[in-house]
Amino acid sequence: MQKSLNERIGVQTEGMSDQQKTEWVLNYCRAMSQEIAELTDSVPWKWWAKYQNLDEQNARVEVVDLFHFLISLAQVLGMSADDVFAAYVKKNEVNFQRQDSGYTEKNEADSRHI
Repeated sequence: MQKSLNERIGVQTEGMSDQQKTEWVLNYCRAMSQEIAELTDSVPWKWWAKYQNLDEQNARVEVVDLFHFLISLAQVLGMSADDVFAAYVKKNEVNFQRQDSGYTEKNEADSRHI
């Protein structure tokens, strides 16, 4: 679905040059940063303002918006849904191993197999 939406917008993620990939990785990172800001605005984070309330419905929409851009980013990097899931499972295992070991030292090599 995301591929179709991207193509309708005019973004062809397949066959991008390294320069185009760089451009679109940055575009999607910027878009996700904005969506994070919009998600943040859905919760009462201003401790000095008493008028705020949790807008859970909007927060859910912002999470979905993040997924749209995250899926697009994965596509730019040549990842299928299966690739993302497999990498998630492997990284989750690493995260549990880090917690089991106390995670007292950073070891970038523990994620190279992902």
